[in-house]
Amino acid sequence: MAIPRGSRVIAGIGDDCAIFRPRGGKEDLLFTTDLLIEGVHFERATHSATVAGHKALARGLSDIAAMGGRALFCLLSLGLPEWADDRWADEFYGGVLRLAKSTGVVLAGGDLARARRVTCDIVVGGSVPRGRALRRDGARVGDFIYVSGSLGGSAHGLDTQRGRAWERHLRPRPRLALGRYLREKLHATACTDLSDGLSLDLRRLCQASKVSAEIEAPPVFPGATMEHALHGGEDYELLFTVRAATRVPARFENVTLTRIGVIRRGAAGRVRLDGQPLAPLGYDHFRRS
Repeated sequence: MAIPRGSRVIAGIGDDCAIFRPRGGKEDLLFTTDLLIEGVHFERATHSATVAGHKALARGLSDIAAMGGRALFCLLSLGLPEWADDRWADEFYGGVLRLAKSTGVVLAGGDLARARRVTCDIVVGGSVPRGRALRRDGARVGDFIYVSGSLGGSAHGLDTQRGRAWERHLRPRPRLALGRYLREKLHATACTDLSDGLSLDLRRLCQASKVSAEIEAPPVFPGATMEHALHGGEDYELLFTVRAATRVPARFENVTLTRIGVIRRGAAGRVRLDGQPLAPLGYDHFRRS
C-alpha cells in the first residue's frame, strides 16, 4: 500500500515498525502492533496469565529493538472470555506491567471487552533519532550477516515444555539495548527481529533490500535441532547486517553476536545455506497446509 504524498508517515507496511516523522522534530516516532490470541500464540493449559501478559508486550518491544529504537509507551486492548476471572486478568496485567517497568515503558491506555477466547492487541510506541531507524531495506552486496544469541530455543521449548528452552519460549527477552548498540555503534545497515524463523525473516530482509544471501549453519540453542534454528519462531533475537569492514565484538552484554553469512547480488529474497537453496519454512499464519 503506497503512502500518500505529503504524509508524515515515512515507512509503513513491510518493516518491523511504522515510522512517523513529526514536522520539525529531532526524532522519528515508531509504532508497532501485535496480536496475542489464545490457541494461536499461547495455550491456557500451559501458559499462565502472567506469561501471556509478558509475551504480549515482549512481542511489540522486540519490533522496537529491531528498529534500534527506545520504547516509550504501550496501549493494550484485551478481550476476555467468561472463564477469565478477575484474578486471571490481574495476573495478565501483572505480566505486562513487570516487563514494562523493567524496560521503562508506560502502559498508557487501552480497552476491555468480552470475547470467545483471550484476544490481546498491543500497540507499542517508541522513538529514534530522525532518519536513523534501522530498517529491512538497507542491506547491500558485500555486507556481513549476523545473528544475536543462539536460535531454535523457543521452538525446542514448545516441543519439550521443560528446562531452559521452555523458559526461553515462555519469557522472551527483547533485545532493546542491543538494537540501540547496533544503530549507535555498529551502524548496522539493516535489521529485523527473528519472530517467524531465520529462513523466513532473512528472506523478508533480502526482499526488502532487493538482494540475496549466502549463509552457513547458525548457532543452535542447546538441545535444539538445526530445523528448530532455521525455521522455529519466537526466538526474538536480532538478525542484522553490517559493512564488511565493521568490527563486531563476539558478545554484547553476555549475548553472542555470530556472523553467519554475506549479502550477495541476485534474485531478491533468495537465500542459500551451504550452497543449497533454503526454503522459507518459518511460521506463516496464512500458509496453506
